[in-house]
Amino acid sequence: MRFLRLSERELTKFCRIKEVKAELKSAREAIKNKEFKEALKHCKAVLKLEKNNYNAWVFIGVAATELQQPDQAQTAYRKATELEPEQLLAWQGLTNLYEKSDQADFKAELPKTYQKLITLYEISDKAKCLEVSKKLVEVYQLEKNYLQVARVWRRLIQVREGEDGVEDSELLELWKEMTRLLQDSVEDQDNETQQHLILAFERVLQMTVDVPSEAHRSLSWDYIKCLSKLPHEVAKLKEVCDATLSRYPTHSYPLEALSEHYIRTGDCSEEAVCCFSRLSELDPNNSQAHFGLGIKACQDKKYEDAIKRISLVFCSNMDGALRFSKSLRASVGNSDDWTHKLQKLKLEALVRTGRDQDADEALQILTQISDAKNDSVLLALKGRAHLQKGQTEEAFQVSAELLSSHPGSVEGLTLKGLAHVAKEQHTQAEESFLEALSGSPDNGELFFLLGRLYWNLGEEMRRDRSKAHTHLLKAAKLDPYLGSVFRFLGHYYREVAKDQGRARGCYKRAFELDSSDAEAGAATVDLSMEQGDMDSALTVLQSVTERATPGSAKWAWMRRGLYHLKIGQHQQAIADLQAALRADPQDWVCWECLGEAYLNRRSFTAALKAFDKAHTLQPTSIYSLYQTAAIKQILGRFKEAAAEYRQILEQEDYVPALKGLGECLLALARNALDDYLDGRAVDLIQNAIHYLFRAVNQRPDLSCLWKLLGDACTTSRTVSPNRAKVLVPGALCGMDPPDQSHTLDQRQLLTLGERCFGRALKLMPEAPSLWCDLGLNYYHQSKLLNCLYPEDDAHSLLEKAMQCVKKAIMLDSANHTYWNTLGVVAMAKGIENFALAQHCFIKSVKAESNNVVAWTNLGALYLKKGNIELSHEAFKIAQSLEPLYVNCWIGQAIIAETVGSFDTMDLFRHTTELSTHTEGVKGYAYCVCSTLLDKSNRDSELYLYNIVQMNAISAAQVALSKYTGMKTQTPHTVLKYLIWTTLVLTRSWIYCFLQRAVELLQASPHRDKLSFALRGYGHALSDDGQWEEAVRIYSSTPLEELHDLIGLALTCFRIGRLPESVQAYEKALVVASSEKEKACILTALALIQHRLGSMDHAKTLLFKCSMLKEPVPESLQCLCALGLVHGDVTLASATLTELLKLGEPMGGAVEERCLLTCTLLALQGNFSGVHREAARAIHRNPGNPSLWALLSRLVPQYCPNKADGGAVAGSVACQASLTLGKRALLYSGVNQLASGRHSGEDRRRNALKTIQRAVLLCPDDPAGWAGLMAACHTENTACLLTGSAPRREDLERAHMTLVSEKVKSLQAEDGLLAQALEGWMLQQAVTGLKQSSQYDQAETLCSQVLSVSPEHPVVFLMLRQVQCEHLLLSKAGNCVPPTVLDQLSAAVMANHTSVSAWHWLAEVYRSQGLLAQASVAYRQSLQLASQLGDHFGKMSSLLRLALLALMPCLAGVCVSEWKDLVLEASAEVLKMGSSPVALLFQALLQFSMKMGARETRRLLEKIVYASASGSSETIVSVARWYLLRHLHSKDDLELIDTLLVKATAEGDSRLVDFHRRLYPSS
Repeated sequence: MRFLRLSERELTKFCRIKEVKAELKSAREAIKNKEFKEALKHCKAVLKLEKNNYNAWVFIGVAATELQQPDQAQTAYRKATELEPEQLLAWQGLTNLYEKSDQADFKAELPKTYQKLITLYEISDKAKCLEVSKKLVEVYQLEKNYLQVARVWRRLIQVREGEDGVEDSELLELWKEMTRLLQDSVEDQDNETQQHLILAFERVLQMTVDVPSEAHRSLSWDYIKCLSKLPHEVAKLKEVCDATLSRYPTHSYPLEALSEHYIRTGDCSEEAVCCFSRLSELDPNNSQAHFGLGIKACQDKKYEDAIKRISLVFCSNMDGALRFSKSLRASVGNSDDWTHKLQKLKLEALVRTGRDQDADEALQILTQISDAKNDSVLLALKGRAHLQKGQTEEAFQVSAELLSSHPGSVEGLTLKGLAHVAKEQHTQAEESFLEALSGSPDNGELFFLLGRLYWNLGEEMRRDRSKAHTHLLKAAKLDPYLGSVFRFLGHYYREVAKDQGRARGCYKRAFELDSSDAEAGAATVDLSMEQGDMDSALTVLQSVTERATPGSAKWAWMRRGLYHLKIGQHQQAIADLQAALRADPQDWVCWECLGEAYLNRRSFTAALKAFDKAHTLQPTSIYSLYQTAAIKQILGRFKEAAAEYRQILEQEDYVPALKGLGECLLALARNALDDYLDGRAVDLIQNAIHYLFRAVNQRPDLSCLWKLLGDACTTSRTVSPNRAKVLVPGALCGMDPPDQSHTLDQRQLLTLGERCFGRALKLMPEAPSLWCDLGLNYYHQSKLLNCLYPEDDAHSLLEKAMQCVKKAIMLDSANHTYWNTLGVVAMAKGIENFALAQHCFIKSVKAESNNVVAWTNLGALYLKKGNIELSHEAFKIAQSLEPLYVNCWIGQAIIAETVGSFDTMDLFRHTTELSTHTEGVKGYAYCVCSTLLDKSNRDSELYLYNIVQMNAISAAQVALSKYTGMKTQTPHTVLKYLIWTTLVLTRSWIYCFLQRAVELLQASPHRDKLSFALRGYGHALSDDGQWEEAVRIYSSTPLEELHDLIGLALTCFRIGRLPESVQAYEKALVVASSEKEKACILTALALIQHRLGSMDHAKTLLFKCSMLKEPVPESLQCLCALGLVHGDVTLASATLTELLKLGEPMGGAVEERCLLTCTLLALQGNFSGVHREAARAIHRNPGNPSLWALLSRLVPQYCPNKADGGAVAGSVACQASLTLGKRALLYSGVNQLASGRHSGEDRRRNALKTIQRAVLLCPDDPAGWAGLMAACHTENTACLLTGSAPRREDLERAHMTLVSEKVKSLQAEDGLLAQALEGWMLQQAVTGLKQSSQYDQAETLCSQVLSVSPEHPVVFLMLRQVQCEHLLLSKAGNCVPPTVLDQLSAAVMANHTSVSAWHWLAEVYRSQGLLAQASVAYRQSLQLASQLGDHFGKMSSLLRLALLALMPCLAGVCVSEWKDLVLEASAEVLKMGSSPVALLFQALLQFSMKMGARETRRLLEKIVYASASGSSETIVSVARWYLLRHLHSKDDLELIDTLLVKATAEGDSRLVDFHRRLYPSS
């Protein structure tokens, strides 16, 4: 039984286990199927069977969690963990429950579950362990439990380190993550956490492989920041900073961290100062460095330096300053005490500087301090700031407030005393200072203030400085760091005790204490220099300038600059003085010093600017003005220098200015003499003598002034004797009365110069230059006597000259000038000691090898002696030494002339280019005239080069004009050269020269020369328009020379004496010797015969010309033009063929030949050929602006469809030639009119703008005003077409009046053109009035013209047109009476040459429905256009006739007569050239006959899709419209779409609208 019972128990247990498994399985399936309530039932069933079933409790937890029953789930998971604490499943579920729940008690339990999971995972799953550890760290980090974070992460790292195969990079990342996790608020953490963080940083830095690197540097910076927050880790901080600096020496963050530590701890040791200094060197704008050094300066009582440093904290780097301020406040808790202290120090320094801007800053800072009124020190500083600004009342008020709040305050009494001093109340100030001193007997500043007060008291106290001395000594003893005390002690020892050594010591001490004390520093330097201690002075100056900022230390820079200027170091002096001026740009003395430095360096322009600036700053300074003038004199700007000197003399008779003015005037006189301006030179010499005499009156002991007077008098030697009349003071020339000026001639002036040189020699008898000048004076006197006074003995003067120059050589034998002068005197006529002269010139050359004058004189000597070879060698050497020296070139030219060289003229021409010299001028003129008189060489290369290419005639004329201007009594030979030269120039103003020549030659026996002069005189008179006088002069000649006869004939022709002109030409024809001359004379005779109306005779003469052996192109051109004028195409064509055989034309003949060819083509009706011929000529000669202008002129007349190209051609001509540009601009505007360019298309480039410019350039050209009227009409028409209001109405009458006035000047030149312009303007005016519907005014205008000219058929026709159109527009004008039509027909027939009149009549017939009569009128216009050769009139008539015939066809009346007329007229038009209108007419005719035919589509598409230019948009649009109708009838949708695309691209909205009407649904 027992066995049975046991088996039954086991069986029951087995069944229970089986049931439990079944229920657990069912629960698992229910959870899987998310049937959580069923799962709970199954679990409860399990628990009934097995109360401590682990899985059942876990499943209950899962199901309860999903059913949002967290408490039940927690209980179930807790029960499961209690049953099996080492099983993961329940802990995982519990952790999941806590993670998903927001309950605080659950969150509090989460770390414990994480801890349990980590323990379980450490053995089983390392990855899960890492994951859970991170989750636990996140929880602790959110709770700011950094200690647990450190422990957990440290444990995790230990686990990873214990594993095999873990890489160092993974461990490094774990350590880095640990540093990141623990960095926040490290200063608030406990010691263990901080040690964990330090360990993490150390391990990271140890494990980092790439060193140095950006990552390692960043980690080091983080470690240093961490250590800087830990006060107890100072040693480690320094160690890490040192190590980091050794690796990264250019990075400042380690020094910043150390500096922050030193500032926070108040450490100002040597180590700290060294750190601050290193940081400042590394980063000059670093706030910590400036702040630390400022604190150190405060401790050392260097307040100025302290304020500078602390100011830099907030000025140099504001962002850094703010960060540092936050860091300081965070470090010490409250930085207000530091700020307050530093503000006080800064205020005191600002107040003690004595500068107004510092006082303003101090007052501004005081306004920012809240409790400033309660601080006696701040109040005292405020009062001193007011005193510094000169606000004494405010200072008294502050002192009163201070004494009321702090009775007996030393600061208040001191401030009160300073205020009394400012108001010069010395007694009250003394009382205040003494009262303050009683309260503070050891106050060194008060003793100084009293000493300074006693120093500045009245005369009695100034005589006895002992009291001031005593107080200053006491102040120095009490406060040895007060620099001002020592400065005043220095004043005492220098001015009173006269102890320069002790004074220097006091000044030096004052400057050492206060380096900003400029007065002390300057006194130190000045005394050192006075005592000869230059090294000490320079040391002081060097120390100041080295640390001086730009714009400061003016006194030091200026003194150093003057020192360098004194020792000749000009560049350094300039640099120093410029630095001084940066400090004070308004110091005129410094500007003068700078100017001196520039002047000594020979930088004249810079010196001039410096002295100008000094004079601007100090206008009363004579020195700067004098130096300005002196520099301009050196630079050769003599006029400006003279003006400056005169400005000085307006203030006082300053001798240097008088001397400089005399020198400038003398230099200007020499320049005038070089330009042969004798009158100006005499005036300048007179003024120079006047000013130099004023200087001599003040300083007669100056030899230089007497020398300048001698030079001025001697300079008159080159002036023409009859012009050398100079006013000289009587006291100078020794004439009575002495107070008046006397006129001296050239001889007297030279004598006066001799006396002046003698006076100078009395003052300086050993001056060789004076002896030489005196010798030259004697030499010039002798030359004058030989020329003007040959009866006087000049030999004695030459002897004196020899003796004087020899005296100069005795005194200075090494001077080459004196030897050269002696040689010149020895060669003079009267001595002619050529051996001595040669010796002197050779000695001069030996003394100075580069002596061009001596070599030239030596060459002249050899030339005079006839030694050509030696002369040539001497001149050649002189040329090599100085190529611009004209005399040596003249010598070579004379040699070339002597030997007959072809280079003679070229050499003489070169001399005239170098300078004007009498010998060069005469030689060149002689060569030119000789070449001109030789008519056999006109085609030679020598003639073309020397005369034509080198412009020899005008050059010789200019040179001779200068020479004859000076030599009024010109010898006949020179005057003859002038006559020959001016004869060729043919200028109207030259006849005065020739008149003078005739007058001079009247008494001459040379009749041939007189005839030559008369011929030139007559030529000049004829060119000047004095034809009657020219005829008289020509008639006075023998009339045997060809030139005389031709001149007489041409003059007679000009005044209308045609028979006399013919007689003269016939005589000339007999005299003519060459075929060319005869051809020219025959051509002239033919032109006169044509003028006389003898056409056949003219042709005969021109045919004779063409039959000569050497026909001239001019005769053939005249014959061709004659044929063209009279419509003889055969003659013109044949002549043009002969003309073309002569070869390519040159110059202006190119345009003339092109014009003849184009005229012939137009006469033949080949209008397209006209354009091609002009274009061909331009292609051959693209640089000829005349051809471009011709093309622009021809295009609108013969090829208007290419008007755009014509406008471009006119623009090219305008840019290429100023002469043609004015007319070409008008041509360009006319082309723009022809192409329809108006402002609506282009506001910048249109016809109106272009023609306005043309009128502006040529306001007297009536054609321009006519074009302007047409342009205005075009603009008005364009406005009407676009629907806008015209803006240029009512201008017709004004334009008409203008053109009528301008045409008057054109009547004499071209009467036909003037008449055509007037008629055109009338038609244009009437058209404009009709367009604006002003028919009454138009009728009145025509009536007015007819009243003046009754027999004017054109005007009468215009009147009838106006009346008819007015009638047609009226209500009664629907039907014009037959009588009116007959009158209109008669008016049109009266204008037998007007094609447009027939067109108008035809339009009237058409408007009345009289198509047959209209057709007849058009045929009449066609016949007239054919007779006139009017190509465009013929084309217009044909097109109008075709349109007239097309209208009934389109209306459905397609009579064969009209159809044939359309085809015939359009075909004729197409024969004349391409015409899109004619093609359109043919297409429309086909459309009217067979709208759906294929031929209709072909003709219309030919117009619509044609790419040829010339088709207007209107023609294409019409063709497009009819083509759409055709395609619509054929229902060809594909072609319709193609047509629409084309129309849309072209902007044809009309066709698109039409298509929309045809196809509304589309």
